[in-house]
Amino acid sequence: MDDTTPARTTEAPEAGENGPEELKQGIVAVLKTVYDPEIPVDIYELGLIYEVEVDGDAKARIRMTLTSPMCPVAETLPPEVEAKARTVPGIADVALELVWDPPWNPGMMSEAARLELGMV
Repeated sequence: MDDTTPARTTEAPEAGENGPEELKQGIVAVLKTVYDPEIPVDIYELGLIYEVEVDGDAKARIRMTLTSPMCPVAETLPPEVEAKARTVPGIADVALELVWDPPWNPGMMSEAARLELGMV
């Protein structure tokens, strides 16, 4: 890198600096810090997050599910997901929708998650 090339930083960007795609990636990054307490894999890699969208007004919409309707963290996991998404700098609002269709199944896990759980 020469003296004219700006240095890249890993610091979180200030609010208002990112567009919808960058904000979406920020949400995905924080969702990868949320774990199902019974499975040692984050909820994003588990496939519990069906959709993350951010509009031009920095309002996020997250569609997610749980491993089953009787999941022991059904009362706490969705609010945790919403709260973590709200911590992303630049996000104006978060709407979380908990859905059951399609029902979650192990085939929705990423390859990394299947490797971690010894399923590959």
